[in-house]
Amino acid sequence: MDRIFLHGMRFMACHGVLPHEREVPQSFEADVELGLDLRAAGETDDLRNTVNYAEVYELIRRVIEGAPKALLETLAEDAAAQILAAFPRVHSITLTVHKPAAPIAGIFADVGISITRDRGQ
Repeated sequence: MDRIFLHGMRFMACHGVLPHEREVPQSFEADVELGLDLRAAGETDDLRNTVNYAEVYELIRRVIEGAPKALLETLAEDAAAQILAAFPRVHSITLTVHKPAAPIAGIFADVGISITRDRGQ
């Protein structure tokens, strides 16, 4: 399976369980890997045989900057489902959502979740 990836996408949004997290924007990052067959795109040099990276970015941006969610898990499920629905060439998706400023009392480099979904799930 071939892969298209976008790593280090950054957005400001209001997601979280605590009331202030849903009112004050905070930083979120996302990484996505799409599993698909890129052979035809490589052989034809035709965008119609692949997935437009800019459209993937825009869809993820709309979801993350959209309506507040309590859980990162919900945010990721929503984005993954929309990508699979919008891009029929995509067989699978791995999406990681990072919340580097999560309200945790302690020192940490990153917090986040990662999900993998495919058309069979």
